[in-house]
Amino acid sequence: MGTRVLGGIDLMERAVSYLTGVLHEVPAAALAGPTPCAEWDLRALLAHVDDSVAALGEAVGGRIGVGARALPEPDPATALRDRSRELLGAWNAAIDVDPVTVFGAPVARNVVVGTGALEIAVHGWDIARSCGQDRALPTPLADDLLPLVALLVVDADRPCRFGDQVPVAADADASTRLLCFLGRDPR
Repeated sequence: MGTRVLGGIDLMERAVSYLTGVLHEVPAAALAGPTPCAEWDLRALLAHVDDSVAALGEAVGGRIGVGARALPEPDPATALRDRSRELLGAWNAAIDVDPVTVFGAPVARNVVVGTGALEIAVHGWDIARSCGQDRALPTPLADDLLPLVALLVVDADRPCRFGDQVPVAADADASTRLLCFLGRDPR
């Protein structure tokens, strides 16, 4: 598995592109509505993704700290869209950020970037689903994320971080397989 698949900046660019497209169509009325993440309404999901994007921004400096960040109000979707674009600019300008210290442990840059791309893309799908958007996770992006998710998500992550796998047909597309592996049902 090459560095490109594990977490090249192009993978994050495609994930952010998908997310920002979704965020253009988030109605304010949907913020209190349900999401595929049963514990969260859309506002909480946006705050979670914003926190992840902020942490990935910190990683450009070589270190991810601890602590939640507040999502700016009153338009959390626009704020997240802007922060996501800034994140891409920062990573594209970053030179020699390897390894990244994550909670005191060194982690290879490509793993941090790939994990971020996975988080951004899948939660982008969650946001789209929450808003009633018919915006599938792009198959080429899902194709590149599937090998990574198999390395990052193990049985011990269930049910605390991810739901149980959803059964999926062997001939399902990459997007469906990825989402079902992470406990989502895109059907």
